[in-house]
Amino acid sequence: MAQPPKEPIVAGLLLAAGGGRRLGGRPKALLTHRGRPLVEHAVRVLREGGCGPVHVVLGAAADRVRKEADLSGCVLVDNPDWEEGMGSSLRAGLESLALAATAADAALVSLVDQPGIGAAAVARIRAAYRSRDSLAAAAYGGERGHPVLFGAHRWTDIASSAVGDRGARAYLKEHEASLALVECGDIAEAYDIDTEQDLAHLE
Repeated sequence: MAQPPKEPIVAGLLLAAGGGRRLGGRPKALLTHRGRPLVEHAVRVLREGGCGPVHVVLGAAADRVRKEADLSGCVLVDNPDWEEGMGSSLRAGLESLALAATAADAALVSLVDQPGIGAAAVARIRAAYRSRDSLAAAAYGGERGHPVLFGAHRWTDIASSAVGDRGARAYLKEHEASLALVECGDIAEAYDIDTEQDLAHLE
């Protein structure tokens, strides 16, 4: 009898290294949301959206984050170069996934400072997985945003193009023809927690 198709392993990759420069140097991972550190909320969203394992890239105040946030069951990745910007965190995270014992078929990348993006959006992007060559991103009113999904065959090229604070932007632009945009504006809000004013979004 034919085996049923294997469920793909879509790992969650949470970028949580930011130092909150415009927030008076408060690390974003430790901002309080619903009574707990924001990084815990972001991990839960990835899991509830169907991602696992979850790798979390830490940078600013990494020791404090380890101490104050419950990240049990996650693979914690230190990015000593976090001040270089998001690109260095993306590289560190993809490298960690590539070396992991659990060979993931794809990485679903989310940012710690976007609490308006919940499990429903994560599940929608995860469902866009087709193969290890998959490339998909959430869209909000047609504009590309997060989370994004990278099939494992693309990780090496994405990592080599990820520099500064641009993350995978250059790669995504170059491979626009292969990119599946998945509208999520009906179920999520893509604001960032960047400034003191943005803190109003936290609960």
